[in-house]
Amino acid sequence: MNHRAQQMFQRFAPWLLLAAILLLWQLLCSALQVSDFIFPSPWSIALALVEHHQAILGHAWRTFWVTLVGFGIAIVVGVLLGFLMGSSQLAYKAMYPLMTGFNALPKAAFVPILVVWFGIGIGPAILTAFLISFFPIMVNIATGLATLEPELEDVLRVLGARRWDVLIKVGLPRSLPYFFAALKVAITLAFVGSTVSEMTASNEGIGYLLISAGASMQMGLAFAGLLTVGAMAMLMYEFFAVLERRLTGWAHRGSQH
Repeated sequence: MNHRAQQMFQRFAPWLLLAAILLLWQLLCSALQVSDFIFPSPWSIALALVEHHQAILGHAWRTFWVTLVGFGIAIVVGVLLGFLMGSSQLAYKAMYPLMTGFNALPKAAFVPILVVWFGIGIGPAILTAFLISFFPIMVNIATGLATLEPELEDVLRVLGARRWDVLIKVGLPRSLPYFFAALKVAITLAFVGSTVSEMTASNEGIGYLLISAGASMQMGLAFAGLLTVGAMAMLMYEFFAVLERRLTGWAHRGSQH
């Protein structure tokens, strides 16, 4: 296989794998005569997508923009806290254990508290998406800054650079690969957070759709909602992957041909 053919195969490999999984799934459901109530087949899910497409699109749009708002807040807070931790050894040692402990708390447990504070609606969903997604961004920014080579910093200091100059002109660009790696992880977590919140604290969104479909025994619709969330998360993941390749290609030059 030549290099061009190999690149094409790698590009379409995820779609080929997905097609193989769906085909195997459909064959097993048909061969074993699995009830759609127990485990719907891909065909049944596709029918549910077509039948309820307007409702799914409406709920999906609500989940999408709510997630992006919470994720946007997570980026701002994560970058600021990460910059503080990465630029100060004292702040790193003081904050990192506390942030790690906070991250270990189940974010679903915050939803009832957020409902008391902000009521049913977009507030709990936005904040849950934020709470679950800011930690990877903060940690990666802090790591990128804290692992700046001491020798490089010493050379820059000799050349007259101040600590602030080193952080802004060298540390932050060096942290970009860490930052985009964090974004790709955090955006998927943000969708988890908003969906979980919508299941208990909203009357709109994919999370609400999942609860409603389950209560009415519409398993095909429930799986369609799950696939919709997965598709939105994959779309945003690929968006940040494209940005990463465009803006941090220098960091991956060893893998370029």
